[in-house]
Amino acid sequence: MVRLEDLVVFVTAADHGSLSAAARQLDISPAVASMALKRLETEVGARLLARSTRSLRLSPDGERYLKFARTALTEIEAGRVAVAQGRQRVGGELTLSIPSDLGRHVLVDWLDEFQARYPDVHLQVRISDRVADIFKEPVDLAVRYGTPEDSTLIVLPLAQDNRRVLVAAPAYLARHGRPLHPEDLSQHNCLRFALSDTVHSRWTFHRGGESQVVSVKGDRVSDDGELVRRWAVNGQGIAYKSRIDVLEDLRAGRLEPVMPDYEAEAAPLNLVCAHRLMLSPTVNALRELLVERVEGFLNGR
Repeated sequence: MVRLEDLVVFVTAADHGSLSAAARQLDISPAVASMALKRLETEVGARLLARSTRSLRLSPDGERYLKFARTALTEIEAGRVAVAQGRQRVGGELTLSIPSDLGRHVLVDWLDEFQARYPDVHLQVRISDRVADIFKEPVDLAVRYGTPEDSTLIVLPLAQDNRRVLVAAPAYLARHGRPLHPEDLSQHNCLRFALSDTVHSRWTFHRGGESQVVSVKGDRVSDDGELVRRWAVNGQGIAYKSRIDVLEDLRAGRLEPVMPDYEAEAAPLNLVCAHRLMLSPTVNALRELLVERVEGFLNGR
């Protein structure tokens, strides 16, 4: 495969009529320039420059090849400029992975607002509670709960103080009573969430500087967080959900907090990308809007 740097040496040598002049222009040694030209000629399968101790000229094959080499370098530079200009504006394609419950009931309106504000942005949204591998899958950004296990990911905080809450519908609590302590959950139908093949059956609670982990059980498990919330709203059991996911239900009275004297585990909300080079004006604009909307949502604005 032809190397870009070899093309640069060849075109510069043709322009200056000297390989040594090209080396000086490119700030490389004559030996490196000579090696680059030899590699290119080997790759092309033809002698491109006729060289003597005092002169250098294009061979007939070199004359033919030069215009293609110039075009290639021009196109590459045009691509670089286009990328640079694109990164200076809010627009372009953006693939976003978002969780099921939060995505459908909260984020969807904020994303509509984002595109109304920036009509040159084209979104591809993937809704799933499965954790997307943004290194292997065609995903630019992911909205995720919790701190990613992969420390190489770039994490942009949206709601660092968010926690899980224990919730149930008034109808369920009227039928089955209200648990007062974590141990009481063994007597209740707990609606559990599954991620991949792991069912989250161990729920953590904190009070007075001490932590308590209890194993819960119930007759329903789903890998869709929205379905778990719906079961809770319909009075089917007690759910252990992110506060952001159920905040509208709590405010409307569809759900009630259970064991409010206990603090549940942290569930920070983050925007995650694979590399700092992904932090384009579009990504930064989206993050700014989400931070603003999350803060307003949590504070009832």
